[in-house]
Amino acid sequence: MSAPAGLPALSLEEINERAALVTRTCRKYLVPEEVVDDLFSPARFGVLTIGGRTSFRYSSTYLDTPDLRCFRDHRQGRRLRYKVRVRTYEDTGTRMFEVKLKGARGITDKVRVEHDGSPERLTPATRRFLDDSLTAYGIEPPDVLVPSAVTDYRRATAVALSGEERVTVDTELVGRRGGWSVAMRPGRALLEVKTRGGLTETERRLHALGFREVAFTKYASTLAALEPGFRGNKWHRAMAACLDHPTLERAAA
Repeated sequence: MSAPAGLPALSLEEINERAALVTRTCRKYLVPEEVVDDLFSPARFGVLTIGGRTSFRYSSTYLDTPDLRCFRDHRQGRRLRYKVRVRTYEDTGTRMFEVKLKGARGITDKVRVEHDGSPERLTPATRRFLDDSLTAYGIEPPDVLVPSAVTDYRRATAVALSGEERVTVDTELVGRRGGWSVAMRPGRALLEVKTRGGLTETERRLHALGFREVAFTKYASTLAALEPGFRGNKWHRAMAACLDHPTLERAAA
């Protein structure tokens, strides 16, 4: 599947004008791919289109402390927590350094800056950006960050013309760590509904079809699936429903 079919094309600039939603509530749903087209009406939604393409390849390299503090804080549900990643837009080669901050009331803030360098390490500019972002949020910056996992996937983005919601549709997900990989089963799609309000029309449609919000994150599920001794905890049910068995990609060096 490439993207929701039959929707009017929207440029990135148009989408950001309508629904940037950098500070937002995000809810996730796992659905069969064939359900996706039925969720979006051309009268209400457009689809991100760049150079004639409506779906794009992403690669996110996550950085964490050596003892995986970011993962552990997320698993424990700490009120203040963060994730750090370098996102590579594979179709253009552009890289962005992103810090996702979770605070009170479940609101997510995402701040980011261009990243000029390897996705596996910070540059002086991104180190300063990280320190400033975390300090402003009341979180002590870590001394050291190291690469902890990579997630690759294909994404399409549908946006309500009203600006009420922005829905990303992720398929072909593969998580990697330490020479092992785990993939999403064929025919599955991960929807992320981003909004500043309550349930959206898309979510009400999902509920009517029998789908409910799931606890699932690409990073945490990759670590829980591939790191010996880790437990998925709240992600276990969703992981079991959508992920295949881990696969050894190469022998350890």
